[in-house]
Amino acid sequence: MKFQTNLLRMRTVYDKPVRYYLRKDKNEEVLLNSFIGKQVQIRYLEKINCINCGAETNKSFHQGYCYSCFTSLPQTDVGIIHPEKDQSHLGISRDMEWAKENILIDHFVYLAITGNLKVGVTRYNQVPTRWIDQGAISVIKLAKTPNRYLAGLIEVELKSKISDKTNWRNMLKSSSHQLDLKNEKRNISQYISNELKQYITVDNFITEIIYPYKNSLSDYSQINLDNKNEFSGILEGIKGQYLILSNGGVLNVRKHNGFLVEIELD
Repeated sequence: MKFQTNLLRMRTVYDKPVRYYLRKDKNEEVLLNSFIGKQVQIRYLEKINCINCGAETNKSFHQGYCYSCFTSLPQTDVGIIHPEKDQSHLGISRDMEWAKENILIDHFVYLAITGNLKVGVTRYNQVPTRWIDQGAISVIKLAKTPNRYLAGLIEVELKSKISDKTNWRNMLKSSSHQLDLKNEKRNISQYISNELKQYITVDNFITEIIYPYKNSLSDYSQINLDNKNEFSGILEGIKGQYLILSNGGVLNVRKHNGFLVEIELD
């Protein structure tokens, strides 16, 4: 199977293991799980199209946008990267209608194991998609807030105690852990200020995520299509938004949103 497509974040379906779908064109997807253990070849055609307006751009901003969209769209505003800086609750937004549907709604602060224990923020309707994209293997909800800003405040309070970043190499190597997430939640909750403690959730359900990858490689090298226009190998598995080849090469698909590529799958 050979086709050309502008790369987009792989669509995921929570299953055991997670199912990954790669866009083939506007109306068709490919179930990549079916090609694990088979040869894959990807060639970058040296063209990037904005994932919002479709315009050709020399550089991708915020994982797939042209500069004009990056500086004007609500989904690329500062509050997306730094929730604590969002001002939608004050009526300040690039697009208040968009904010009402995406920012001024319930958000979760969560603890996830992604190779390390981390804290994160996501919209309620992005559960468990956000966790899958980060390559988390176990997740527990820590707090539930009515908007993104409050979730961001909690995350900031905890950053000095726990990381909010994922080490991609450790994430790819991680398949099990010994941490008691319920206990971790109890311990970390003490560092949340009194005015925000009301948002701590009583939901202690732990979501376990299994990926179509057996964590069988000892080391990895990240493929950057700007520097390596073509690569191939056996598809060893998929985790997070990474395609993992048997030679240790890994491609972060989401990082290359908008890149026009030719893909050949055996």
